[in-house]
Amino acid sequence: MSRTLTEERFLRDVAHHELIVIRDDGVNRHIRFKKPDSSDMFFDLITWPGHLCYTGDMGTYVFKRLTDMFEFFRTDRAYNQSRGRKLGINLGYWAEKLIAVDGNRHGGKPKAFDEDKFKRVINEYRVQWMRDAKASNSLDKEGRRELWEAVEDEVIGVLDDGGDRAQYAAYDFHHTDPSDAQRRGWQFDDLFEHDFTEYTHSFLWCCYALAWGVEKYDVLKAAAELAKKAAAAPAEVLTTSPPCAIFAAPSSNDEVRP
Repeated sequence: MSRTLTEERFLRDVAHHELIVIRDDGVNRHIRFKKPDSSDMFFDLITWPGHLCYTGDMGTYVFKRLTDMFEFFRTDRAYNQSRGRKLGINLGYWAEKLIAVDGNRHGGKPKAFDEDKFKRVINEYRVQWMRDAKASNSLDKEGRRELWEAVEDEVIGVLDDGGDRAQYAAYDFHHTDPSDAQRRGWQFDDLFEHDFTEYTHSFLWCCYALAWGVEKYDVLKAAAELAKKAAAAPAEVLTTSPPCAIFAAPSSNDEVRP
């Protein structure tokens, strides 16, 4: 599951990354982040007007929104940091701005089927069925056990065949108890309303990398600007100071007038 990747874990992953400027020309940039002498977990941020491409060990993702996409990925920084988070990411909103994803990763999508999420929803249905059947006396203890095991065998049990197969099995599931004179059935009503996907580990890592990388770039640019101003400071004092008069003390032969 992608949620096992925390902000702290990501920061450990990039603790030794260095920033390498390959190109920095307005909104046209190519910035690389990597460990010295290693390409492990390296990534590049490449921008051109209206676009940003993240590419590296975790795949390739292309976003489109503002002319300067670094500005776009700065927008959530203050909000998240005010709430104690070091990195500002907005998974849902950022995913909406994707125009391309590495096709070799999860079918070119930022989200993938999440088995734990599927099991949790199916079990919520199953537990509620047990409660309803007991309260209405529609199933005896043996009938409830058979219903429980039917879900286990016919739905959860096919997860080994893949997420799509398990979802089809859930949609097709229908269980009746022969001892029930009313022949009431048990099925997963409104299951289609549930989302069984979660953001992938790769996409989550990419989003952390975007927030972290843009912030590191901003720190570098701010430091360079300060250094530039400091280097130019003496010249600026001479050229910007107002003109001043230079007075010489009069000699004894000079006529001094009031």
